[in-house]
Amino acid sequence: MNNDQLEGKWKQVKGEFKQKYGNLTDDDVTYSEGKFDEMMGRLQEKTGKGKEDLKSEIENW
Repeated sequence: MNNDQLEGKWKQVKGEFKQKYGNLTDDDVTYSEGKFDEMMGRLQEKTGKGKEDLKSEIENW
């Protein structure tokens, strides 16, 4: 799955992701066009998961 596909899927699951990881804020799960990698970095920092683990979790939602 490429970043464009992940971005599209992310729009569908970000609310559920915030529920699962209660320490995430709206700023953490919001990204501007072309800033998906920056958002993924924030998620890695807050969840302690690697980029590939997070991508896999998003894909499987």
